[in-house]
This record gives sequence, structure tokens and C-alpha cells, in this order.
Amino acid sequence: MTLLVISPDYASHLLPLATVATAWRDAGEPVVVATGPATAGIVAGFGFDRVDLVLGRGSNPGVIRAEQQPPGEDAALRGFFNATRHGMVATLRYQAEARRADLLWEPVDRARAVMDVVERVQPDQVIVDHLAFSARLALAVAGVPYADVVLGHPSALPVGDEVYGYPPAWPAAFTAPESELADLHRLCRDVRDAFTAEWNAALHVLAPGATPSVDAFAEHGDLLMLNYPAALHDPARTALLPPHAFLGSAVRAEPAADEVQDWLAADDRPVVYVSFGSFLSARGDVLATVLDALRPLGLRVAVATGSATGLPDVPPDWLMRPYLPQVAVLQRTALLVTHGGNNSVTEALTAGVPMVVLPFSTDQFAGAAAIEASGLGTALDPNVITSADLRTAVGAVLDGPAPHLARTIGEDLRRAPGRDVARAALLD
Repeated sequence: MTLLVISPDYASHLLPLATVATAWRDAGEPVVVATGPATAGIVAGFGFDRVDLVLGRGSNPGVIRAEQQPPGEDAALRGFFNATRHGMVATLRYQAEARRADLLWEPVDRARAVMDVVERVQPDQVIVDHLAFSARLALAVAGVPYADVVLGHPSALPVGDEVYGYPPAWPAAFTAPESELADLHRLCRDVRDAFTAEWNAALHVLAPGATPSVDAFAEHGDLLMLNYPAALHDPARTALLPPHAFLGSAVRAEPAADEVQDWLAADDRPVVYVSFGSFLSARGDVLATVLDALRPLGLRVAVATGSATGLPDVPPDWLMRPYLPQVAVLQRTALLVTHGGNNSVTEALTAGVPMVVLPFSTDQFAGAAAIEASGLGTALDPNVITSADLRTAVGAVLDGPAPHLARTIGEDLRRAPGRDVARAALLD
């Protein structure tokens, strides 16, 4: 039984999908991954076969830098980083506008490329990243059943009266004038309609007699898989979902180098782990504020700096590297300071770690709101926080109920790993 995994050429997308696929690998079944060349090393590291499939302009093998992107994509990335400095509405507006071009890149050509891959691989089962829209369009046209994996917050698939790109919930620290929110909502509706028209135009070329979509962002596969803990999801929203399975988390095995292992084992003091992921680490100004806040607390601190530059000096006993094995570090972590990306959130919760979340963009706002509502941490606005604000938040989370709640949910998630849930759901 051959499993085909289709992923954009981004490490943050491929890693959880590949982790899900290890359930097939460990059962002795072939796994083929269709993705671009930037993440070929990740595919090889999992022991999977790879076929080349490029689904978009950009790529990210682990830490993304604008200067490493193709012409046009580099400027878009810099524009995104600049928008994050102007707050949540400016960022979400920028991302909504960008969606007009980046989610359905050359859709007819890419859909045909996906069909070619399916013809060559002849898979028995298919797993696709939800954001690989051109791939999902191809599978729908070809009548190939597939599992649709939402790797971000579940709001990436709008339900009810939700509009893609407009968060269904906000953390308490984030406010904006009603007029700005109304304008953002209007823009997201306009982009939804333009995106749906583009989807339908490609659909007409590929399958002239097919029924057009009403909202292409709301299209989904035969089985929806959500890389998210059900315990954090609003039950009223869960009732609106199509047939689905909450994976909880798809946390990969990630060994640490001897240097990191030695540092983690050297001291019993609590560890605070700081990471803004592969994209938002570019906000070195916010990372510098976090480091200043943590310096006087006497805690052990591990920092994944990513692409950040110009950071202040830190105590010599801190562990500070461009990249750290996050899954391994979280095993010894008492608190995560994070941008709120879904991989970071689910990996932290699987390890039983509470959070201070500094959300910048997209579904990070809805994810941070869920963390607050569940008592698993707190959220602050990264563009206005001071070092004093952050110190207060760190102390409040560590001294409050969040650590116990996080440990409890972590125990539940570890009992039912996402990869096993996924395989059982597909074989059901």
C-alpha cells in the first residue's frame, strides 16, 4: 500500500506531514513525497522516496531569508516583515492582498503536474497539505480521494460565516478600531471572491463540466485532518466541520547534538526556550526585547535566533544558536516564548509546556486566543511590549495554573500520537 504525500517546498509544512507518514513507513509500506528541491534533505532524512513537484514561487529549507528567495518573492517577504511592524491589521491586510497571487500559482500547469505525479506513483492513499490548493484542485478533478491536512490553526478552513484570512478570535491584548476591522473583513471577502474566480477558471480548463465553487477557501478533501488538539477547539465550531480527525499533534523525533544535550543536562534550573520560527525570527527587535526581559530573572535560557541580527549580548551560560532542535529542547523546557506558529504550539503542548505568545500574523492570532481561553498561557502584542511587560507575563505563567494544565494535555497527546491517529482514520 503506497502512500503519496504532497507538500509545498517549506520545512514547516513538510515536517509534520512527513511525521504523519512515518506510521506507514514503520508498517513497512512505501512512502513517496512530492515536493520541491529545497526540502529534499528532509525527505531523505525520513527515508522516503521523493518526486519533484514545485507548487509555488518560494521555498524554505528551515530558516527563511529574503535574500535566498527568487526575484519578486524576496521583495514580498520583506514587505511582509515590514507589515508586521505596523500591527495586526496592517499584517493581515498585506497577507490578504498577497493571497491574490501566491496560493494558486500557475494553477492549471501545477494541477497537471500533480496529475502526472499521481499517474507515475499510483498511490493507494494520498495525504495533501490543505494549503496546496492547486494540488487539491487536481485531485478533485481527477476524482482521487485524499486526506486534507490542515497544518495550521483549524480556522485555515473557514466554516459557517467565517471568511478566510479574518481571524475568528483575537487575544485580549489586540484591539483595533471597528472601522479598520470592517475594512479588513471587506478586503478578505473581496480576496475570497477573486480567489474563487481564479479557482473556477482553472477548474473550467481542467474539467469544463464541473460545478463551480462558491468559496474555494472552504473546499476540502474527503477526510479532514487537523494538526491540532481537540481540547483547544471550540465545540460549537467542531460541530460545523466536515468529516474529520483531530491529530492532536504530529511531533517528529528530533535528536539533539551532544553540545545541546550537555547543556540541557548541566543544570536543574527551569529552562525558558525562545523561538519565533523560520519566518518571524526576522523580527530581531522583538527578540531583543525578549532577551532583555529574561536576563535578570536567573533562569536558564535557550534561544533559536534564526535570521535575526543585531541582538544584544546575553549571559555566557545561555544557549543561543541560529537553529536548535526544538522538539528535543522542549523536553526540558518550563516555558516557551513563541510567535504562536502551529508547529511550535502543538510541539510545546505535546511536551507539556505552557507559553507566552507574541503573535504576528495569520492564524497565530486565533491560536493565541485559544491558548489564553484554555489557560495554557498568555498573549502579548509584540509591537508594543516592554521588557517589564514580558517579565511580568513570564512570572505569571510560571507561577499560575498553566504549567499543570499543559502537563495534563501533554500526557493526553503523547498517549495518542498524531501519526497513529492519522493512519487509523485513513484505514477506517
